[in-house]
Amino acid sequence: MSTPEPAGPNIVIASQGGGSHSAFGAGVLGTLLAAPELQGYRVTGLSGTSGGAINALLAWTALRDGDRASAKDRLDAFWADNAASGPLQALLNATVVGASILQNLDALPGVSPYLVPEIAAAQFRSLLERHVDFDAITADPDRLDPLLALGAVDVLSGDFRAFSSYRERITVDSVAASAAIPNLFRAVETAGGTFWDGLFSQNPPVRDLLAALPDELWVVQITPSAIDRLPRTLTEIVDRRGELSGNLSLYQELAFVETLNRLIDDGRLQPGGEIGRTVIRVIELPREILPRALGAASKADRSPAFLQRLIDSGREQAEKFLGALAFERAWADGDADAVRGLSTPGASLVTDDPFSGSGQVGVHAVLGRDVRPDLAHRQVSGDSVTWAVHAPGVDAPCEARATFDGRKVSELRLGRAG
Repeated sequence: MSTPEPAGPNIVIASQGGGSHSAFGAGVLGTLLAAPELQGYRVTGLSGTSGGAINALLAWTALRDGDRASAKDRLDAFWADNAASGPLQALLNATVVGASILQNLDALPGVSPYLVPEIAAAQFRSLLERHVDFDAITADPDRLDPLLALGAVDVLSGDFRAFSSYRERITVDSVAASAAIPNLFRAVETAGGTFWDGLFSQNPPVRDLLAALPDELWVVQITPSAIDRLPRTLTEIVDRRGELSGNLSLYQELAFVETLNRLIDDGRLQPGGEIGRTVIRVIELPREILPRALGAASKADRSPAFLQRLIDSGREQAEKFLGALAFERAWADGDADAVRGLSTPGASLVTDDPFSGSGQVGVHAVLGRDVRPDLAHRQVSGDSVTWAVHAPGVDAPCEARATFDGRKVSELRLGRAG
């Protein structure tokens, strides 16, 4: 059983999966859980799917052992072990990535995993067991530890399944089921079902985390949302189609939580119960770190340099996220000195329509406009950090978009949303 978490706000963290891109989530989780700023928060639940399930599991074992700061070392060790190190592994990795490119374009026929030996599956299980003592994990019906929920889908029934530590013992089969990509691994039979990768169901599980009674839901999003130009080549079209389908379940899950928030705010759900309003924050992988030439095939790339680049990017995004949390708090409190301290020298406030004024002034000037972050809508940390804002006298949906240099704001722009 874990040592008690701090008596602060309850947060739950949901980690999206996406093959090797999930290394980004390892960088995010490791940095967040080791951050001194988060010592006042209670982490009451973690969820994940596929590679995100592995990250969630490793972070959860650190929480369960009462040593949340060790999550970084556990995540780093797993991804270093998973990397294609050495000449033979490098050759195999290049072959797999090349085959993925051709298969994504339907230029190379795939091979059913039922026609080849289960060598990869056995190696994957061995990798997991080197880093997690599954024998030490028990079910937690009394909810003494943080919740762990891993997403999968039953191949036969089509039912979504989240393996929950509140209901059952998390096993190596649970994790293998969540990561059973059907063109690579055979379906995993466990817990009375036959399962494929949770990318086809909940990526990641979100609703299940409401059982952990969160005040805030933080999402590590591996699949980028927006693109800056129309896909025209076959590779670009295939990649974009995959991105849209990959985010579909996540957006549906987040919309459900936002609907609950609106019902509570409108008085149509009784406030004061166990489940209350949940602030949603999203930490998104920056598209520019992904190799455009490989497209979606980069999810199969286990080269050490690529994995480390993803981890480093996750750490950078987590640092930006922590800076945004501090800035938001100072902004909401109207603390001009704190806002100045959390901004770079020369940081500017830029106003666009429908806000009055023009030119650039100091970021602290936002406090004089009586504009505050509206946490009824999700906050997104991507290339920049975006908040919906309350703007007195303005009917149109508006937003604030902050550019960061490390943990400090270098520009804050107010304007219409979208």
